[in-house]
Amino acid sequence: MSSKILIEFRNEFDLADAISKFKLNGFSIDDVYSPYAIHGLDKLLGLKSSRLNMICFAFALFGLSFALLLEYWLSAIDWPINIGGRPWNSFPAFMPIAFEVMILFSGLGTVITFFLWWKFSMNKTKQPSIRALDDRFYCLIEKKPSNDVKLLNEIAVKYSGEILEYKCS
Repeated sequence: MSSKILIEFRNEFDLADAISKFKLNGFSIDDVYSPYAIHGLDKLLGLKSSRLNMICFAFALFGLSFALLLEYWLSAIDWPINIGGRPWNSFPAFMPIAFEVMILFSGLGTVITFFLWWKFSMNKTKQPSIRALDDRFYCLIEKKPSNDVKLLNEIAVKYSGEILEYKCS
């Protein structure tokens, strides 16, 4: 059972400043709990950017090509109907439907991929406090023998943080 130190902050500015100080002094931050997204927090924590936008683009290309090929096959190969002398393979006429199918595939594919990705990579940590996602901000720091608890306490007090002991497996 590893021991963790949980620090509660009242606002996001104190949390962001304290995280930068913790990182500067060599503390290992495990997780941050916040009621909403904090601008710049991903860079402070050193998180990689998401690849979900590339997946969305791939689904959009697939949806566009699927719609264009389906419309071409339906109008020019499977059931060619000569209406007013128009060509059967009129790609400008296919664009509105192809655009809608592209949006549909990219949206649904991204959402499904996100939920599958989240399910497979979701860690089973519990919420540290009942107020963690309501109006408080929490920083979870791994307690190591090399950590200076006095320095940790000084940084937390400087940024109006309250230190709580937190045990997890």
